[in-house]
Amino acid sequence: MQAAVRVAVLGGHGKTGRAVGAALADRGAEALPLGRAEWSSLAVALAGCDAAYVIAPNLHPDEPAYVAAALAALHAAGVTRVVYHSVASPYVPAMPHHLGKAAGEDLVRRSGLEWTILQPGAYLQNLDLTGRLEVPYSLDVPFGFLDLADLGRAAAFVLTEPGHGGATYELATRVATVRELADEAGVEARRVDDPGTHPWLTAMFAYYDRHGLPAGTRVLGALLRRS
Repeated sequence: MQAAVRVAVLGGHGKTGRAVGAALADRGAEALPLGRAEWSSLAVALAGCDAAYVIAPNLHPDEPAYVAAALAALHAAGVTRVVYHSVASPYVPAMPHHLGKAAGEDLVRRSGLEWTILQPGAYLQNLDLTGRLEVPYSLDVPFGFLDLADLGRAAAFVLTEPGHGGATYELATRVATVRELADEAGVEARRVDDPGTHPWLTAMFAYYDRHGLPAGTRVLGALLRRS
């Protein structure tokens, strides 16, 4: 019997990593969630893995350094396949954390590994539609929203099937405004002031207010139909 594909999920204990791990298990693969506890000896933890999914911590202050360290550990462990969790529209100078993803993408592309880059849209799960919805940006700008389960399925597919090396996939489940989602859920939505919790979030909200974060749905649809 052929051994199950073993995939390390760096950042595997967060909601994104758990979604990817669950989808890998559904495909009969073995998911190995790795986090801060394994970081000091990451190459050792990666031993025996066939591939890795790399998720940086949210708002990491130096994502390129994080990605570079992860890639070095993959090389040291002999892992030749990497999928990088980036973001839709990574090169947006107005959003510093997106620029960190753009630099991370460049490192992955030049890593010498077999790579795939996923560019997810804003998560649907980040909006609490069980009651009155409040967001610090316009309710009427377009977003390419992504369901976490769809992300997991797409990630598991490209991690376990051939033919995705050198590909960059933008992922969105649906296109909508916040107002449209609230109306569908039957809840009130209103815009509130920026809480000012982090300067990068303030920059993101200002960008969202003017432009939203559009992303297309065709790529995800094609991947899921084939998965």
